[in-house]
Amino acid sequence: MDGFEVNKIVGAILAACVIAMLSGFVAELIFEKDHGEAVAYSLSPREAGVSLVVEAPLSLDLIGPRLADADIGAGKTVAKKCTACHTMGEGGANKIGPNLWDVVERAVASHAGYSFSGALKGKSGEAWSYENLGAFLLKPKDWAPGTKMGFAGIKKPQDRANLILYLRSLSGTPAALPEG
Repeated sequence: MDGFEVNKIVGAILAACVIAMLSGFVAELIFEKDHGEAVAYSLSPREAGVSLVVEAPLSLDLIGPRLADADIGAGKTVAKKCTACHTMGEGGANKIGPNLWDVVERAVASHAGYSFSGALKGKSGEAWSYENLGAFLLKPKDWAPGTKMGFAGIKKPQDRANLILYLRSLSGTPAALPEG
């Protein structure tokens, strides 16, 4: 490489630096930092004891009443989403998720041979009741923050009810349906 080539490279680097510096100056001129002391709006201090945080109620329909109109066949169709990670047959192997045979009213995080996340182990005193299944299937990460289950959830309440009724049927002795 001769001296002329080196000069072209150095010149290109210097030109790029100058352009970058000039761009910064132009941006400062266009977007002034000092906008004066004018206040666009004022916030008055809040009253003592008044919280600005509004907690929205959990938008979870009670699953019990929906089970009366649920359809096992439609639930089996919805359950196809689950089969990528779960088996459903009696004595079925665990996949990414545990086998779902006899899951309704089973204790949370209790399926033998499966390593549950800490989020579900923390709920091990609870059962997979109809309401807990409904809440979990709505949005797993809300019901059990930190769960390994990457599923986004089932938004339609009737689809959740159909799936839960189908899961109930996956048992030698299905759990009693809730009253009401």
